[in-house]
Amino acid sequence: MNYETTIRAGLQPAIEPAIGDGDFGQQSGGRGRLVIVAVLIALALGLGWYFMHKSPTATDAAAGRSAQAQSVSVITPGQTRVTGSITASGTIAARREMPVGVAGEGGRVVSVLVDAGDWVQAGQVLAVVDRSVQAQQIAGQAANIEVQRANARIAQANLDRALKLVERGFISKADVDRLMATRDAAVAQVRVASAALDQLRASTARLNVVAPAAGLVLTRGVEPGQIVSPGSGVLFRIAKDGQLEMQARLAENDLARLAVGQSADVTPVGTDKAFTGQIWQLSPTIDAQTREGIARIALAYDRALRPGGFASAQIRSGSVTAPVLPESAILSDQQGPFVYVVGQDNKVVRRAIKTGEVTAQGIVVSDGLAGNERIVLRAGGFLNPGDVVRPVTASAAASAGRAGS
Repeated sequence: MNYETTIRAGLQPAIEPAIGDGDFGQQSGGRGRLVIVAVLIALALGLGWYFMHKSPTATDAAAGRSAQAQSVSVITPGQTRVTGSITASGTIAARREMPVGVAGEGGRVVSVLVDAGDWVQAGQVLAVVDRSVQAQQIAGQAANIEVQRANARIAQANLDRALKLVERGFISKADVDRLMATRDAAVAQVRVASAALDQLRASTARLNVVAPAAGLVLTRGVEPGQIVSPGSGVLFRIAKDGQLEMQARLAENDLARLAVGQSADVTPVGTDKAFTGQIWQLSPTIDAQTREGIARIALAYDRALRPGGFASAQIRSGSVTAPVLPESAILSDQQGPFVYVVGQDNKVVRRAIKTGEVTAQGIVVSDGLAGNERIVLRAGGFLNPGDVVRPVTASAAASAGRAGS
C-alpha cells in the first residue's frame, strides 16, 4: 500500500512538465492564425482604398457609359416616291344647272310632256299652257290684216285712176298727192297689223315652257291643271348637256396644293364604284367662317351619280420623292414637329422637320431630312438631346408595319 503511493508520488513530477509543453504549443498556433487573419484584413482594406481612390481611365468611363446607355430602334428611311392624295367630301350637282320657269304671261297648265330623268333637246316643249284666249286674239288680228290689205288695194286703185285723169286735166296735182298719201297709209296699216299678229303669235308661243338647251331634266315642279305665272318660280331644273360635278370642300392649305386638270376618284355614298373626274374649277374665295374652299370636279353622266347626293373624293395632288417615316418616329411640341437623329458618336440630336402627305406607308417628311440619317423609331419621348444610346437597326418596312398596326 505504501509502495503504490510512493510510485504515484514519484511519477507526478515527470508527468506535469509534459502537460505544460502541450498548452504552450496550442497557444502559439492560435496567435499565428490571428496574425494571418489580421494581415489579410489589412490587405483587403488597402486594396479597397486603392480602388476607391484610383482615377478611372477612358476605357473604364466608356464602359460605364455603354453600360448605362439604353437601346433604341433606329431606321434609315431613304427616299421614297409618294403620290400625293387628298381626301375630301362634298355633294354632287349639275355642272351647269338651268332653272326653267314661265316666260310668258302664264295661265292654266294643260299638259306636262317630260318628267325628271328625261333627256330633252333645245327648244323642246316641256309643258303646255292653255291658249284658247290667245288663239281668238290671233284669229282676230289675222282678219284685221285682211281688212287693211283690202283698204290698201282700194287706195292703190284710186291712185291709178287719178293718174290717168290728171293727164286730161280732170284732177289736180294736189288731189293726186292726197290719193298717194292715202295709198301709203293703207300699206303701212297692213304692216302694222302684220306686226301685231306676229307679236300675238310670239306671246302665245311663250305660253309653252320650253327647254333652253339640251340636257337632263333633274326636277319637275308643275302638274296639269296648275295655274302658273312669271311669279310661280322654277318649274323644271335641267343639267345642261347632262354634265355633273362634285363640289368637294377642302381646307385652304389643301386647296392651295391643287390645280385645274388634276384627276380625282369620286365615290358616291351607297356604292363602292368610283368615278374618275377632273378638277375644272377651284374656288377663288375662302369661306371666312369655315376656312374652306370648293374644288369642282367634272364628271360624266352616270345613273349612279345623283345630284344632291353625298360623295367622297380622292384627289391626286402630284408625286414627290422624300423620306417617309412611321408616325412613332415623329414628335411634336410648341416648336413644331421634330425627330431624334443618332450621330456617329451614338448621341441623339434633335432635328426640326416639316411634314407633308400622310400615306399608308407613313408620313412624308418634306423638309429637314436627307434620308440617310439614323432616326430613332420609338421611345423618342424618353430621350433628351445629347443622350448616348445603343442603336439597333430596324427595317423600314417592318417599322412602318408596326407603327400602322
